[in-house]
Formats: sequence, C-alpha cells, structure tokens
Amino acid sequence: MNRALAALARREYSLAELKRKLSRFAQSENELDQTLEVLQSRGYLSEARFAENLVRKEAARKGTAWIKQSLRQHDLPAEVIAEATGDLQASEEARARTLWERRFGVIADDPKERLRQMRFLAARGFSHELIRRITRSS
Repeated sequence: MNRALAALARREYSLAELKRKLSRFAQSENELDQTLEVLQSRGYLSEARFAENLVRKEAARKGTAWIKQSLRQHDLPAEVIAEATGDLQASEEARARTLWERRFGVIADDPKERLRQMRFLAARGFSHELIRRITRSS
C-alpha cells in the first residue's frame, strides 16, 4: 500500500499501469487486487482522472487519434476514453493549425517540403483530410 501511495503521490496512473508497476512487490495477485480496490474506493486511483490529465497534457500538441491510441495503450475502458476525448474533435482543426503555424508558418511550394509538413502533423495523430486542408490553404 505504501509503494502505491508513493507512486500516486508523484503522478496519476491507470489501473493497469499501477498494477504492472506494483506486481513485482506484491506477495500475491489477490493482495495486489485488494490494494488497488481500496485505492479506487478511497479515490486515490481513478482511471477517469488519469484520462482527463493525459488529454489535458497532450491536447495542444497531439491529435485526437494519437490521444485515443495512448489511452488504449493504458488499457482504459472504451467508455472512459470516449468521455475523456469527447470534446477534442471540435477543436481538432484549430489545434492542428496552431501547431502547424508555430512550426512552419507558410505553405510549402516544394512537394518535398509539403510532404515533410504533412508527416509532421500525421505523426501527431491528426487525420489525413485535416492535414491536406491545412497544408494546402492557410
């Protein structure tokens, strides 16, 4: 329990992530599950709070697809992911355009440079349709 509290004092964890982290220290699987259940019931461990924090941290620099994939990698339930990312789609274009303008600022005349700009946004999880709109007109 002390290791779990110390870890949670530093940052938020998903249930699966904290379980993996603590599994090597637990006496048994049952003991670990009980500890995690107590942490959840007391509000120290919350998957919804973890998801909201990750979305808030990454929303300015990453696209909705990247954020959703990151949440799935943390083994979060689909309903938690949907709740945390519900408002992201509305601001997707503005976030992508801001990121693109900060990095490049001008539309590339050279096809190689345009592809580089497109890869930059694609690597951050923005949709191809949105990337084409941003890199073709600004």
